Amino acid sequence: MHPAPSIIIFTTLSGMGYGLATILGLGLLDPGAAATKVAHVLALAMIAGGLLSSTLHLGNPQRAWRALSQWRSSWLSREGAMSLATFVPLTLSAWFAVIEGRYVPTLGLLGAAMCAATVYCTAMIYASLRAVQAWNTQLTPLCYLLFAAAGGLTLTTVFAASSGNSAWLPGILAIVAIAAAWIAKNLWWTRQRTLVPLSTPESATGLGNIGRVRLFERPHVNDNYLTREMGFKVARKHAVKLSNLAMIAGGAVPIALLAIAAFSGAGAVAIVASALAAACCTLGIVVERWLFFAEARHAVMNFYGG
Repeated sequence: MHPAPSIIIFTTLSGMGYGLATILGLGLLDPGAAATKVAHVLALAMIAGGLLSSTLHLGNPQRAWRALSQWRSSWLSREGAMSLATFVPLTLSAWFAVIEGRYVPTLGLLGAAMCAATVYCTAMIYASLRAVQAWNTQLTPLCYLLFAAAGGLTLTTVFAASSGNSAWLPGILAIVAIAAAWIAKNLWWTRQRTLVPLSTPESATGLGNIGRVRLFERPHVNDNYLTREMGFKVARKHAVKLSNLAMIAGGAVPIALLAIAAFSGAGAVAIVASALAAACCTLGIVVERWLFFAEARHAVMNFYGG
């Protein structure tokens, strides 16, 4: 599949934004601290920026609102409806934190639950597609949820350190979340790279009983939408190198930096270490999302010999 930058930005930014909003909703940061006020604004900005980025992938962005009408059967519609509904408790929570400097548990917990539900709906857009065998697994929503938690907790560590408090608790939780996310992603990659395709030219034509089936020539000479969007290929050796880079940059390095932030107490060391951890974590998630699309094989490519 073609790894469109707009979708990579969308899933990365909104996922980390929802993760940060979830932690804020659980009340892990001091609502009266200036850093917490900034965190609320940043969470809303990341979510809004990610959602706006997703519309750039549409052929007619001005008709994006039509996607909301199919919420009974479409995960895309459910995600759109949930993302809009989630803005209500998140905006109210941000208002009380920024303007009044207080935490409202009811709004916070409701917003946290709705953030998790929205990320799940986003993941199910891909996990529900049987035509992309690699995505069609419950490991997909698990990875999305864990990476959202990892990104949110890493950003929380930055704001905890910036407020002058110890970053011990969010730092330890972030380490656990990052480790869990990359363990789940390793399971996902192992499954994806050892899959036996369910849909093949042999099964599509029903001629598999007489031998291997291959196209004599392509259906047409010029590229079309399907070949551009579904026909992207990345060499296995490059995919493995990139996945290793993602695990190091987004897993090992942030864990080491978060450990420094967690055990260095309040101060400049904790702030710098946690900020670098957040940057590395984001880089790792971006690479992971790029591979998520680049390695995916759509069944329609059987028609083109892919």
